Amino acid sequence: MTRGYFITFEGGEGAGKSTQVRILAERLKGAGAEVVATREPGGSSGAEAIRALLVTGDPDRWSAVSETLLMYAARRDHIERTIRPALERGAWVISDRFADSSRAYQGAGGGVSPDFLAAMETHVLEQTRPDLTLVLDLPVEQGLQRAGHRGGPEARFEAKGLAFHQRLRDAFLAIAQAEPARCAVIDALAPRDAVSEAIWAAVSARLPVGAAA
Repeated sequence: MTRGYFITFEGGEGAGKSTQVRILAERLKGAGAEVVATREPGGSSGAEAIRALLVTGDPDRWSAVSETLLMYAARRDHIERTIRPALERGAWVISDRFADSSRAYQGAGGGVSPDFLAAMETHVLEQTRPDLTLVLDLPVEQGLQRAGHRGGPEARFEAKGLAFHQRLRDAFLAIAQAEPARCAVIDALAPRDAVSEAIWAAVSARLPVGAAA
């Protein structure tokens, strides 16, 4: 059985990742692929339980190190129970966030050392790494304005302030610049359909979409 492909979506709040994950998943399904669309934190029963601890409550509920440990506990369960089994059976996995979000949120945003995060990646991710990462980029103010319209209780990270979110944006762009073979930056300010087409062009150029059937 041929291993499947692993695509991750990254970016700041309000970038439209969840919507674009759904659109790409449907397009790949239309090409005949088995697709598993998932998210972080979450994506498995254990990880979803941890998600509730991470995305609700006061912005200062956790220290950045505690937050990192919770994120990676959730990520390991997600990998073991959802991502790795799907890839092993040949499915395409599309995740709304993955390890780059920890580099940005807990690292650049929270001040956790790159060495600590690298060690977590080594021991928790092992060989489960994205084949392609799509970074949806837009100015922080517009992203937070969009995110504010969503409402709901899962707003802990959105409440961390403008400077925090600017560090996130800078971090995601720096990751994309450092790893151009893996990452593609998509202009998330464009209309939804234009963003979808840019994503499809990036996926088609880098992965064997024609072989999905």
